[in-house]
Amino acid sequence: MKLHISYLLTAIVLLFSGCSKFLDTKPTDFLTTENYYNSEANLLKVLAGVYSPLSSAAMYGDALFNQIGAGTDEHFRSAVSSTTGVWVNNFDYTNLDVNNLWQQCYIGIERANSLIVNINIPEMDETNRQAILGEALFLRSYYYFLLVSYYGGVPLKLEPTTNINTISIPRATDKEVYTQIISDMTEAEGKVLTLVQLGHASRVGKTTVQGVLARVCLTMAGFPVQDESKYAEALSWAKKVKASGEHSLLTEIVGTPDGDNNSGYSQVFVNEAQDKYDVHEAMWESEQKGNRADGYVSNGRIGNNIGIKFTGSNFADTGYCYGNLRITERLYRLYGNGDLRRDWNCGKFTYDANAKRTYLAASKIYDRNAAKWRRSYETLYPKDKNYTPINFPLLRYSDVLLMLAEADNEVNSNPSAEAYEAVNMVRRRAYKLPINTANALADIPAGLSQLNFRTMIQDERSRELCFESLRRLDLIRWGIYVSRMKEVATQFTASAGSYAYGAIAGNNTAERHVLFPIPSGEISVNKAATQNPGW
Repeated sequence: MKLHISYLLTAIVLLFSGCSKFLDTKPTDFLTTENYYNSEANLLKVLAGVYSPLSSAAMYGDALFNQIGAGTDEHFRSAVSSTTGVWVNNFDYTNLDVNNLWQQCYIGIERANSLIVNINIPEMDETNRQAILGEALFLRSYYYFLLVSYYGGVPLKLEPTTNINTISIPRATDKEVYTQIISDMTEAEGKVLTLVQLGHASRVGKTTVQGVLARVCLTMAGFPVQDESKYAEALSWAKKVKASGEHSLLTEIVGTPDGDNNSGYSQVFVNEAQDKYDVHEAMWESEQKGNRADGYVSNGRIGNNIGIKFTGSNFADTGYCYGNLRITERLYRLYGNGDLRRDWNCGKFTYDANAKRTYLAASKIYDRNAAKWRRSYETLYPKDKNYTPINFPLLRYSDVLLMLAEADNEVNSNPSAEAYEAVNMVRRRAYKLPINTANALADIPAGLSQLNFRTMIQDERSRELCFESLRRLDLIRWGIYVSRMKEVATQFTASAGSYAYGAIAGNNTAERHVLFPIPSGEISVNKAATQNPGW
């Protein structure tokens, strides 16, 4: 059965399998309509249902880094047995990834709408009620942000579905969708709790909303909306995160350096494998939980589809990993000597059938896996073959600092001292240097023009945030997606040898790929829907 914006009775009777970790409960299969909303505890269960699409296979559990996110200048899918799919930009409106992302976003929106209209039913602490309402508003707007980013203008639905005859809804313009996103997020910012109060990143805090608002405004300032007034708003929101004093870059590792995890940067991703929260840096994470032997099914493929390949039978220590994703030469060469992010993100070894390491020569660039998440650091046993409890980062403080610097450069026509310092803090951490002390090895050159600083930011975002489901949308908002994919294809053809098939994605890329098609599941039932150009 196809699901779309008419996700009706099954969405109204909310199903809460795989509740978020903040509930610390076993999954709840069913809640009757009369007790959906009659207590604060049940509101939190409903809220968990609003969060849960984020962790689904269609989103941050798999597709947004493994299929949808793979065709960029950072990584490609290895051993491609097919020349069709989103990752090689050869697909149409029937594609499952295109349909499933749309479906999960509207499931989240439907659940948020139901929670919003029923928020006042229980007797409860008013601060907690408003916090839950704020999170529901934010999540609704975040799902719309994903939709408008990937599909352009979409049907804007702000009430829960009660009538099957109301499923034909015309598409709003992208500007109308963004207006609603800004409105919801701004209202949410004044309602939600702080991350310090929450103590973990599985729920959205005040600075999380501010950081995502910076991302939304930067997206609006770029292609295709091109509302350059939003640069100033992006800068304002990013500065609010910084001024809160709640956040800092993680600079220390936990335990003894092991040769792999040897910096605060790598510790961020080790923490995600071990279910440890550091809200100073990791401001928001998509929750995964359990190993499927404990009754939890809200677990994804982080570390399993992406990670250092190991497909041997004895995976108790290393974890089973298909290693589907390999790095591009462009990403590898962005890193300078001494930048510890390179050998963490770009796996420097492979495993044989017995989990013995073989370290790669410097020339073996395309043999390197996208290695940011490593199952060897999981602490939940036994390790499932195909699913992991590793969380996925949706917003990190380093991202906020880079957004601040980018917006500052655009607003001021040249980067200010604050913009330089924001970038240099991120870079000093990468070189394992004191982040508040100038250092010629790590710091970017002074006196850059606006254009050169912009290019530097574009590269630095790739060094720091690679594989985190941001790159495709970054390239699109900068207006360089098509040209960059062509450049990468040329590089594959010239230097990748047996991996030259990595050029397929770039060779296929055309202007129509800036937006996905409106999915077949929507077109078939929503008679008011129109298709995107070129599809």
